[in-house]
Amino acid sequence: MRTRGIPVDTMPLPLLDPFEPKAPIFWTQGGSISGAQLLARADRLARRLPDKRAAIIYSESRDSFTVALIAAWLRGQTGVFPADRSERSYSALTRDDPSVYCLTEQELPFETREAVRLDAGTDQPDWTGAAPTLAGAHPAVKVLTSGSTGKPTVNDKTWAMLIAGGKAIPPMIRLDGYRRPSIVATVPSQHMYGFELAIMNVLQGGATAHVERPIFPADIARCLDEVEPPRILTTTPIHLRALVESKVSLPGVEQIVSATAPLSPNLAAAAERKFGAPVWEIYGFTEAGSVAGRRTTESQDWRLREDFEVLDQGGQQFLTWPAFQRRLPFPDIVEPLDRNRIRLHGRAQDTVNVAGKRASLSGLSALLQEIEGVEDGAFWLPSEDEGQGKVARPIAFVVAPQRPTEWIRQELLKRMDAAFVPRQVVRVDSLGRNATGKLPQEALRRLAAQHLDTCRPGPITTELSFDSQHPCLEGHFPDNPVVPAAAILAELTAWAEAALGRRIVGVKSARFRAALLPEVNWTAALGDAPDREVAVTCRRDDEVVLSAKFILERG
Repeated sequence: MRTRGIPVDTMPLPLLDPFEPKAPIFWTQGGSISGAQLLARADRLARRLPDKRAAIIYSESRDSFTVALIAAWLRGQTGVFPADRSERSYSALTRDDPSVYCLTEQELPFETREAVRLDAGTDQPDWTGAAPTLAGAHPAVKVLTSGSTGKPTVNDKTWAMLIAGGKAIPPMIRLDGYRRPSIVATVPSQHMYGFELAIMNVLQGGATAHVERPIFPADIARCLDEVEPPRILTTTPIHLRALVESKVSLPGVEQIVSATAPLSPNLAAAAERKFGAPVWEIYGFTEAGSVAGRRTTESQDWRLREDFEVLDQGGQQFLTWPAFQRRLPFPDIVEPLDRNRIRLHGRAQDTVNVAGKRASLSGLSALLQEIEGVEDGAFWLPSEDEGQGKVARPIAFVVAPQRPTEWIRQELLKRMDAAFVPRQVVRVDSLGRNATGKLPQEALRRLAAQHLDTCRPGPITTELSFDSQHPCLEGHFPDNPVVPAAAILAELTAWAEAALGRRIVGVKSARFRAALLPEVNWTAALGDAPDREVAVTCRRDDEVVLSAKFILERG
């Protein structure tokens, strides 16, 4: 990054810019915290810190999180953002590294090597003078990915990189048009999205933020009421959906921002109607931060933030960051429209291919979540070695206490190609999302281990019957009506096509052992589906009444 030809990485850069010492930068339930008060707390804490290389920051309140981070910077240290508060995450960060310690608001639920407790520190005099500075090249933070696409990884950010995001993200989502906007965020500060919108936006974007991280609709409304306008709600699709479906009314909101998962245009439109505010969406990944933005109801395309460009090289797409001479591969399937606009087609490792057709699991999950009565849901594609057969097919996990699984399958048929409708829809109490609303792959694997052995349905079945007024019975053995074989096979063909997501092009064989009478139920079951044909067996009670084989269209 360069300014007037001077490499910014060698320059001292202010921690707060703009810096108005007496102006509020954080809001609390009881008032506000000024920039001068925050810096005084950070300075006091810095004097107590050990001489170490890095500090793992465990703090829920945004003011304490920021105080801890600035204090570490004042001591020349790096802030480390754990993926969660688990002992597993802590061990991964501190194993074989004695130069790391913890900064924490509360006692941690596991034993630590060295920890410093944060305190409110409201009794010291305000900071006087200009804002302190930090070298642009200083390794400011280490951020862990969420694990939503696999094992979490660590990403390093210099102070100059963080400043670049703090300056470029507001205009990307049109926040630069507001004077000192007040952020209320439902995502934690240690997640890159929450960090950029509710911490760096305060330090470098001229915004203010509420110290709490409300989750429930009533708490979100309260926190919005406790900040000054213009109010910006920073949230996730899961939290936004809960708000839309609740009866809670919000104080005037100027704009809503969503990220961490694909946002349905229908949900965005519903939120705009209910709250009277535009909904903007951010696309990003931890390695780069917030990358692009769009107003979801107006465009399917994304505009990159001003310091990023897209590069298509040899069929592979890269995000370039000229100011830092960096080139990052996109983790998603990206269609470049020009140097500053892209269209997303799902995660590269998120793509599923069934019967020669492709879709993204996140896109399929979004369609599942739109179904009335589905509180949450996700598609998952097991690997071939997880006991799901030689050909892995998508499975849907749903939180839908009042909806039968077969009804959900029928609703999915209305929304997507039949090829992607899962054979298995498994109801669960919770998906296991993390604090940002993301769904780690490990959580899905746990659900599979817990539920698939008991929920795997074996053959797909349906009940087959014809009422006495069905048109196919007219004139067919009037005194002793029997359902015509052609009508039975037509009904079974339509059902099998929907269940398999494959077109049936013919009947190889059909052996009837009994006639089907009106108002009588047969149970039909699909056998395994090899490449070219599938077996269908119908039973009445335990007696086989029909055996057939259908010819499948080649995938």
